[in-house]
Amino acid sequence: MENTSKSILVTGCSSGIGYHCARILHDRGYLVVTSARKQADVNKLKENGWHAVLLDVDDDKSIESGLEACLRITAGKLDFLFNNAGFGQPGAVEDLTRKNLERQFTTNVFGTFELTRRVIKLMRQQGHGRIAFNSSVLGLVSLPFRGAYNASKHAMEGLTDTLRMELKMTQTNIQVGLIEPGPVESLFRQNALMALRDNLNFSESPHKQAYESVIKRLAKPGPAAPFTLPADAVAAKLIDFLESTKPKPRYYVTFPTYLFGYLKRILSTNALDRVLMKVSRGENK
Repeated sequence: MENTSKSILVTGCSSGIGYHCARILHDRGYLVVTSARKQADVNKLKENGWHAVLLDVDDDKSIESGLEACLRITAGKLDFLFNNAGFGQPGAVEDLTRKNLERQFTTNVFGTFELTRRVIKLMRQQGHGRIAFNSSVLGLVSLPFRGAYNASKHAMEGLTDTLRMELKMTQTNIQVGLIEPGPVESLFRQNALMALRDNLNFSESPHKQAYESVIKRLAKPGPAAPFTLPADAVAAKLIDFLESTKPKPRYYVTFPTYLFGYLKRILSTNALDRVLMKVSRGENK
């Protein structure tokens, strides 16, 4: 077991990947500061004996106060940041409103990078740091009826790739990396189903029949896709990024990520589209 006093802030710890990564890092000896956007979830995290702060990436003031609270716990330094907070807004692209897209990007992109920007300033002052972003296989490829989420993760990856080069050009000792999970056990599908029902009006959509299949998949209990791994699989890649002497810019998690990453390199766009549409139809049966 690694014993370290290095500090890390993990966003989106109310459940799933964030929760399990925080638990494993805590057991490994890290000074872990968990965060969540609801006070009730912060209270539950504290009941575990963990440090926890209220931090909603949708709100700049909450980002500021949450980071300040974190730094009071870590004595003003922060060795690592794991940007995990996020959600998925399902829906066909032609049914997505500006508000749907703004909500998706506010959480997954705008808030994530506002927090990152503030943390980079601190890491430049202290002379070191590592920042991991929890992306997705859908940051590599796109699946139907996930347009908003696809776009947010592609944007995350584009910004992270750019940031990585810029940090190297200014000769900082700050490393950034992407973790790209495929299907992982979490509350992601339940939250996506809620976002679909609450935020999208698809009653008159030409894709109405497909939505019925999407809802069936999202509501299915247990793993809804083959090769689903526990959230601990993400934690293993996160630890590699945090502790490796030469961290990678990308970490694939689950077989589908490796497969689609390979197929994207060797197939034409039209051929890859056919594969991805077939996968989507199979998921929604």
